[in-house]
Amino acid sequence: MTTQSASIIDGRTARGNRTRVAVVRAMLSLLDDGELRPTAKQISDRAGVSLRSVFQHFADLETLFAAAADAQFERLGPLDVSIADDLPFAERLDRFVQARTGWLETVTPVRRSAVLQEPFSREIARRLAYVRKVHRAEIVRVFAPELARFGEEELEDVILALHVAAEWYTWETLRAQNGLSVPEARRVVSKMISALLKKEA
Repeated sequence: MTTQSASIIDGRTARGNRTRVAVVRAMLSLLDDGELRPTAKQISDRAGVSLRSVFQHFADLETLFAAAADAQFERLGPLDVSIADDLPFAERLDRFVQARTGWLETVTPVRRSAVLQEPFSREIARRLAYVRKVHRAEIVRVFAPELARFGEEELEDVILALHVAAEWYTWETLRAQNGLSVPEARRVVSKMISALLKKEA
């Protein structure tokens, strides 16, 4: 292969990568704007590429949804906050609620679309299941001192209740269905978690 041929191939690869990134960003942009089920035409228009280009890079919308979900994880990276489990309970609770609800508020536009796709998309379902698993594990880690006070029969119920209190569906119920502001919804989440963990030492 000549140097010129290699340069042409590299240029095509770079253009292809740019197109792929543009399509994924367009998808996320539409979701952020509240378009729960973007069409391929809407995505291509937003990305500034041809409809044909979308399907040159993604076999179907399922594949594109999966790529968008992965890009969403990258966007959310800076919101991940590690909370030390040796802090006083009140401080841990406040930091946890601030961090978790900040994350939930940010993901809401994309999550609304994801839950619509979940029953029909193995890729979306797999990613959402992973997020729920990570969120549950974080609850168990952050509130380990309080959870240690519960007996084996109670423990799983308490962990599950905490998981529900701090998950997106609950946040959506507070914010969208009940019209609470972010501070108001945070106060409710904090009260739920605190009440669930109250047990005499």
